[in-house]
Amino acid sequence: MSDSPVTPTPQTMVPKLGLVQGPRVTLDLQAAIRQQDRSMQNGNSVPSLTASQVRFCEEALKQITQKIKISGARSPISLEFDRLQSENNRNRPLPTPALSGVNKSKNRYTNVLAYDNTRVVLDTQSMEPGSSDYINASFIQGSGNADLPKYIATQGPLPSTVKDLWSMVLQQQCPVIVMLTCIVIGNQQKCAHYFPPDTEQTQAYGRISVTNKSTTMNQCSIARRILEVQDIKSAEPPITVVHYEYLDWPDFSTPPSTRAVRELVRALYSIPPQAGPFVVHCSAGIGRTGTFCTIDHTLRRILAGDLTAINIENTVRQFRLQRDGMVQTQKQYRFCYEAVLDELNDYVSAQQQH
Repeated sequence: MSDSPVTPTPQTMVPKLGLVQGPRVTLDLQAAIRQQDRSMQNGNSVPSLTASQVRFCEEALKQITQKIKISGARSPISLEFDRLQSENNRNRPLPTPALSGVNKSKNRYTNVLAYDNTRVVLDTQSMEPGSSDYINASFIQGSGNADLPKYIATQGPLPSTVKDLWSMVLQQQCPVIVMLTCIVIGNQQKCAHYFPPDTEQTQAYGRISVTNKSTTMNQCSIARRILEVQDIKSAEPPITVVHYEYLDWPDFSTPPSTRAVRELVRALYSIPPQAGPFVVHCSAGIGRTGTFCTIDHTLRRILAGDLTAINIENTVRQFRLQRDGMVQTQKQYRFCYEAVLDELNDYVSAQQQH
């Protein structure tokens, strides 16, 4: 395995854009949406790569293939996950605000809390009077490359915290939300219904208005909603948020194949990371959420020429220092490798056909 990053190619898949605010974000996202639509109409969502990026993918493929072909309890992937689990309770930051006063009731699960040093702190000046600055949401960041997204990993909101979620999205200017859980599984509510489901429907969540401008469904059962979000008590213009919903991912487990998750990763490539943090949530905001963030982050680093990304163990270790329990099960951990491998195979195969 390579210990030194390859020098990134200056021509990457994601356009370099400065941080944009207000109407500029809306314009950029509308362009991203049109780009996604064109890709789907052409029946080819595989990105076009440079010659350097193809070489990066080929080298990563060799190394991951060697690792993933060995199975069993003593396989490299199993041993990596065992090491991560053995480290899980060491040097964890104290989640003090998460357990203070009213904040306790804001946690969906008592054993999944936001660390103080990485938690998203809400600006209560733009919220309802008496609001707390706590939300069970954590900033997740891998390498320091400015062309890589910063994620916000969060729990599926409770009915009492939906307003907090939308306050966070507005305050952080989040361009995208990825939802990876059903609202209800069996007789358990896994997530509050926090968005208007129907096109041209508007719902108010406290002082925040959310309008569903359009809803589409692709062949992988991924719903995409274009939402317009505005603080009705502010003079600031609304922002556009692209909401993706993928429900065929069982709790504590993995989807039936890697395809839908990889299509979701591809959809995010057209959204400039500099526009704001990408919100990702399941129910607890650690298992499926951590798995998706790991897959997306790893692929982006490989395409940028950073082959140290092949060490998924280090990525998950770093993510767990920012939010406890990211990638919950060994099956999910192996799925990270499988999804990256399948996607790299698709990238290389597509370029060879041209």
